[in-house]
This record gives sequence, C-alpha cells and structure tokens, in this order.
Amino acid sequence: MEMKKFELNDRVYLRKKHPCGSHEWKIIRVGMDIRIECLGCRRRVMLPRQKFERMVKKIMRDEEGD
Repeated sequence: MEMKKFELNDRVYLRKKHPCGSHEWKIIRVGMDIRIECLGCRRRVMLPRQKFERMVKKIMRDEEGD
C-alpha cells in the first residue's frame, strides 16, 4: 500500500466535521503521528498516520509557503 505524502502547512479536508462545524484542517507536524489544527476553532489534535490517512478526503497544498 502506498503511503500518501503530507507536508507541513498543507490544508486537508476530513470526511467528518469537527464539533465546531469545520471540515478544514492544517497539518502542523508530520511523522509516524500527524498533528493537525482545526482552522475553525484552532483546536489541535494528534492522530496516528494510518487513521489520519483514512480520514482525509482532499489535500490542498500550501503554495504561499507560510
């Protein structure tokens, strides 16, 4: 199975909504675990990579280089 390539500051859309109502998250740490930040309420969550890969619906690359 091919591992998806995630980079810092990528925006991702997850399949399920966060309780604040947002689907959009920003990747702030990449490794065996992925740390993401909700762009609606700024809540941070760390997930195992396998679980995170199943949850991702769409990846939006950060072209600005924030």
